[in-house]
Amino acid sequence: MRRFFPTLPGRAGRWNAVGYAPLRLPRLILLAACLAQPALAGGKPAQPTAAEAIGRDAINGVLAAEAAPAQKRPRDIGLRSSAGSEILALAAHASASDGLTYLTVDLSAALNVSAFVLASPDRIIVEMPETSFHIADEAGRLARPVGLIKAFRFGQFAQGKSRMVIDLAGPAKIVKAASARLAAGDPARLVIALAPEAPGEFTAAAARSAVVEAEALRRARPPAAKAVSSAKPVIVIDAGHGGIDTGATGQAGSASISEKAIVYAFARALTQKLAATRRYIVIETRESDVFVSLDERVRIARDNHAALFISVHADTLSESADVSGATVYTGAERASDTESARIAEKENAADQVAGVTATEETSEVSDILFDLTRRETRAYSHVFARQLTGAWANAARLNKNPERAAGFRVLRAPDVPSVLLELGYLSNDRDARSLVSPEWRDKATASVARAVDQFFAPRLVSDEPDGKEVDPVATGSINPSVPHAPQPASE
Repeated sequence: MRRFFPTLPGRAGRWNAVGYAPLRLPRLILLAACLAQPALAGGKPAQPTAAEAIGRDAINGVLAAEAAPAQKRPRDIGLRSSAGSEILALAAHASASDGLTYLTVDLSAALNVSAFVLASPDRIIVEMPETSFHIADEAGRLARPVGLIKAFRFGQFAQGKSRMVIDLAGPAKIVKAASARLAAGDPARLVIALAPEAPGEFTAAAARSAVVEAEALRRARPPAAKAVSSAKPVIVIDAGHGGIDTGATGQAGSASISEKAIVYAFARALTQKLAATRRYIVIETRESDVFVSLDERVRIARDNHAALFISVHADTLSESADVSGATVYTGAERASDTESARIAEKENAADQVAGVTATEETSEVSDILFDLTRRETRAYSHVFARQLTGAWANAARLNKNPERAAGFRVLRAPDVPSVLLELGYLSNDRDARSLVSPEWRDKATASVARAVDQFFAPRLVSDEPDGKEVDPVATGSINPSVPHAPQPASE
């Protein structure tokens, strides 16, 4: 970060041609810091090829002709999975009889599955090879519990891997989890059979599963990608949610829409605009309809020494359809208001939605490293938030309180200026119609790109032959009076 913001005081080291060299911290702290932050694979420079770009910006009913029909879903047309799949899930149904609860899924072919229980909240996790779900999300939103099943959801979990998550109405054990063909030449059916379980037995089983799951996720973690080395600043664009995690849902006229599809289209368009300037290295946390954990999103930014992190989301309010407009959030220990606290709590539960047990870093080393840079990092985050709201106001609507702060997990990197952009409210008809409009998206992403240019302008020179500075609007010196940080709500 300091390569592009040299006014920051070097408390714990200095920046050289390669990056930040923390010279004065004890070696033991540095070693522990490395152990406290296991590396995840970062993204790759996001200059898409023509083939990769085909269909990426299509959303909610408009799909490029080249996109495979097998990848379409009723709610998420316009999103592509990362790989094709010959296994289709065509219907799902919950039922209960004779003391057992069943979830049956009609498939195009039999497949091998594994299932286990997790607690807090109580869930059944069903893992399977990558499957294309041709089932509306509403199928899993039950009006009332059916036996032990309160709700269920499904989607891509990782490369080549899908997952179903069953929310439980009470402690349960897995009696059966298998698929088979119904008869020769007929489609197959997956059956998950559940029975009531004693609370103590369920808790013990969930604890064992959590340990095994954590180890499996650790082993499945790909080796760290080599960090981007460039004189250009690295910008990470984070499309929220994805895969099994749909995010908020709403209506745009008669069309059902999902947050993960809307923010994916927006992030793709923004990435392409920023990459086209040739001023930045742009990395996406996800390049397809796949689940990415909150920790991994943060690590992608840190592993690639990002100079800016922009997480894109959309919200919904079931109790009020009048609230509208975009909001820009920065990270904070305490929320600036109750609404910000609500949104942060919901977004921070994304890992649970996908059946992942969230882990908090409790190492003192992490706290020490965070304290060394968090004030200046947050100051820059507030500066960019102010510039972003200013640029956005010239292209689209802002919420009546557009700059806020809350404890979003995805904004916790201590050394990367980060903001979370809520594009609008799916519960508001006018916002919803804008969010699916290509014309609105083009104007809105252009305003974000301009804010990014303004943020980096004092440090960059254009790659154009004339060498002119880009948007020479000074970012300004960082001092306590600049950020105008949102203040926590009074107790």
